[in-house]
Amino acid sequence: MHDSEPVITPSSLQADAVHVNRSGRAVLRGVSFSVDRGEIYALLGGNGAGKSTTLLTFLGLLRTEKGHVRVNGREVGDDPVAARCAMAYLPESAALYDHLDARENLEYLLGIAGSQATAREIATALDEMGLPPSAHSRALAEYSKGMRQKVALALATLRNSEILLLDEPTSGLDPSAIDEFHSLVRRLAGSGKSVLMVTHDLHGACHSADRVGLLRDGRLTHEFRASPEARINPAMVHQAFTASCPP
Repeated sequence: MHDSEPVITPSSLQADAVHVNRSGRAVLRGVSFSVDRGEIYALLGGNGAGKSTTLLTFLGLLRTEKGHVRVNGREVGDDPVAARCAMAYLPESAALYDHLDARENLEYLLGIAGSQATAREIATALDEMGLPPSAHSRALAEYSKGMRQKVALALATLRNSEILLLDEPTSGLDPSAIDEFHSLVRRLAGSGKSVLMVTHDLHGACHSADRVGLLRDGRLTHEFRASPEARINPAMVHQAFTASCPP
């Protein structure tokens, strides 16, 4: 049962006073934030803070005890399938097929999703994600993690997903691959896509996100916003993050 209906905003993603329990334990405790069209929101926190639970709740895979979770203004619990169709979820390790090449992976996964793309469209999407043409026909077993992430992002663009959910997307990447990944995500946001990213990477979050929220024990304790003139200051976020953690 939900509380009385709050005013709906035009945000792509909206959490209003969300409480979620898992295995009888409170994981989210009144979390509220929104992600607008073309915005990157980074949810930063340590292990067990509730970051992945937040993503699973937007995907309709976990139910709320109290509060509201909306995708494009619609309550997720009312139609979780429609919510998932509006989003592309990129887990820490993208679920791709090692024995298939990039083009074959995209053709197969688009088919499962009920979508189609021409060979030219697939090649263009891979090119735009920075995957060299020479790698398009190589089996993914030969790919680095950064290359696999590019294929997964290409899939999201081909599905025309309006919203991207990214779960620790830069974990295991080297510094140059991290910078390249954040540049790709900024480009996708610039095209109008909304991005919710959960991460441990404080500096990467400050570099790429329009807003950073600090999640601690299931509560959003701080929120920082970039300005048109400057990105979010990592030192300020680090100070708030360490102050909210026990010694």
